[in-house]
Amino acid sequence: MKPSGVGGQAVIEGVMMKNKEQYAVAVRKPNNEIVVEKNTFISAAEKYKIFKFPIFRGMLAFAESMIIGTRTLTFSASFFEEEEEVKPSKMDQAFSKIFKEKAESVIMGITFFIAILLAVGIFIVLPAFAANLLGTMIESETVIAIVEGIIRILIFIAYIAAISQMKDIKRMFMYHGAEHKTINCLEHGFELTVKNVKRQSKEHKRCGTSFMFIVMFVSIIFFIFIRVEQEWLRYLIRVLLIPIIAGVSYEFIRFAGKSDSKIVNILSKPGMWLQGLTTREPDDAMIEVAIQSVEAVFDWREFLGMGSASEEKDETNIKKNSGKNHSQNNKTQDNKQNKVPSSKKQNKTVNSDINKKKNNQSNNQSSKRNSIEENDLKSDKADKKKINAADSSKTKETSLDKEIKQAVEETAVTAQKAIKAPIHPAFEEEEDEILRALDRYLVSKEEED
Repeated sequence: MKPSGVGGQAVIEGVMMKNKEQYAVAVRKPNNEIVVEKNTFISAAEKYKIFKFPIFRGMLAFAESMIIGTRTLTFSASFFEEEEEVKPSKMDQAFSKIFKEKAESVIMGITFFIAILLAVGIFIVLPAFAANLLGTMIESETVIAIVEGIIRILIFIAYIAAISQMKDIKRMFMYHGAEHKTINCLEHGFELTVKNVKRQSKEHKRCGTSFMFIVMFVSIIFFIFIRVEQEWLRYLIRVLLIPIIAGVSYEFIRFAGKSDSKIVNILSKPGMWLQGLTTREPDDAMIEVAIQSVEAVFDWREFLGMGSASEEKDETNIKKNSGKNHSQNNKTQDNKQNKVPSSKKQNKTVNSDINKKKNNQSNNQSSKRNSIEENDLKSDKADKKKINAADSSKTKETSLDKEIKQAVEETAVTAQKAIKAPIHPAFEEEEDEILRALDRYLVSKEEED
């Protein structure tokens, strides 16, 4: 497997794909049209070099993925809002007056902050609180930390199972499967076609679901060794350690995505199993959306060694141009062929005139032979004279045939030239003059005979 560096997430009726600083969202609208929006996101790591170091880069990647995810979800949801215009609330009006053009970004930021608080409360504080309640019956701090981690994982699984019953979430999980299958297809060296994508696995090592499981697993290890007596300080430390735990988990996911080691595969199995809850088998239409999202930010043909997409466009243009030239050549040939029959007709007319005159001469010659044979019976002397006369007539006939053949050949050459080149009026006059000269020649020969 060859890592592509492409990642993504499912959105409402669509897929977001990210490659380096570029990301694209492909959404299938209610009218079945696929809309693709491409954007650029410059990471803070370009400005602050510390975020290029291990663990720190994971902290930043976790935060930035949530920011991009919120943006793309909002974009996809905009296509499925009710057609009826909803009057803005007093709070919306107040935000618009205060922040003006930035009002929407501020509202999104507040929504994002509230979502973070809810996630921290449900997946960090609640498991710690439940473990503390059990702490009265358990003396070992290590066991309490393990129990806390197990409770956290169970809450996460219950949360996923609950939201997966919603119709819209089910479809989003299907798009999640389409995202994984598409990335697996190109990373395993196959062309991005619906048929090839369908054959791929809907699980992927670098999935966000696997990342969340690794975060919960790593948190157990951290909290085993970090112990605090004060309860309020214990909650605070768990919240403050989230970025560090996310950074460590990111490094494992990053390494797992590039490794085919058996040990890494075994460690990745629980996260892959958990993806069974967050992914579903997509249909062909969903796969088409995922493919378009990938193609907007990633040249998979070049990645597979098939040449870039721009080269393929150039080849297509060349084929189109050659097709046009071929059709033009065919038209030219058709025009030539349309002109050829007139010259052929002229050639046939010349040949028919020559044949008629030749037949007339042969008839005259046969009558002469008959008269010679009749006179031959009368006397031997006359017979010899007439035989000599017949021989002389044959000699004349032979020379006449040669002249006729030569005239026919000249006419044929002229006809061939007419076939190869368009007929010009001047050429037609020249050809008529040749025919008239030939006709005069034949008439003069007849008169001599």
